[in-house]
Order: sequence, then C-alpha cells, then structure tokens
Amino acid sequence: MNELMSVDLLNNTHPFPCVYVFKVIGQVDNGFAARVVAAVRDELAHAVDPPFKTRMTRDGRHVAVTLEPTVETAQQVIAVYRRMRSLTGLVMLL
Repeated sequence: MNELMSVDLLNNTHPFPCVYVFKVIGQVDNGFAARVVAAVRDELAHAVDPPFKTRMTRDGRHVAVTLEPTVETAQQVIAVYRRMRSLTGLVMLL
C-alpha cells in the first residue's frame, strides 16, 4: 500500500484531529520505551509526553508500549510510523 492510499484510508476511518493509538514492541535494551515516547513527542512537536503505558513480556526481554497522542492529520500518523520504524530494537509496530 502506498502512502497516498494510507492517507486516504486514515482520513476515511478517523475524524481528525483525534486520539490515535500506536502500539510498539521492542527489546528492553537501551531504554526502548523512553525512546519510543520521545520519538512520538518530537515528531508531533508536543511539549510533553503523550499518554502511554508499558507492559513487559513474561521473560523480560521485550516491552510493549501503547501510546495515545492527539494527532491533527493523517500525514502526522504516517510521519510517526516512519519515525518509529527507524528505532533500534524495534520488533513490531501496530
């Protein structure tokens, strides 16, 4: 799916501006959860961290981060996903 199709799909399924849920799973090493939160905050140019929660896997090797920032446009959603894809330690992005 190309980016233009993704923007159209997001616009058809979300009433922007809105709270958008991002779920990210990564390796616990090197402060992964903090880096995810900072990446979203920086990409959206927010002064404070977005609402988020974390959950560790049973074996303690991975952490799931759920973020719920307010986004203004579908393009911001795409930009956040693009930014998070570059994070070291990323396992899965939903």
